Amino acid sequence: MIGLAAMTPAEAAAHLPEVPQWAVVDVALERSFRFADFQHTMAFVNAVAWIAQQEDHGPDLFVNWTTCRVRFNTHDVQGLSLNDFICAAKVDALLA
Repeated sequence: MIGLAAMTPAEAAAHLPEVPQWAVVDVALERSFRFADFQHTMAFVNAVAWIAQQEDHGPDLFVNWTTCRVRFNTHDVQGLSLNDFICAAKVDALLA
């Protein structure tokens, strides 16, 4: 990531249609997911963890009984990068 710069707000906005249920919040890409129960929530969390491991790009996960909020940003650039949008799309694909 050396030499890579964070996306500008305009660049991030241009990529948002690719992940329409996500939003830019502060300097992160964020979405909340609801599930029927804790078991389904944790299955989702584990699947997101697997994606993050494969992409070498870990999100912040906020988990409670039936909800998981996922937040991607690229710490190396202190903002958003294309990889955040790629990972968000892969998380969306879990529920497709």
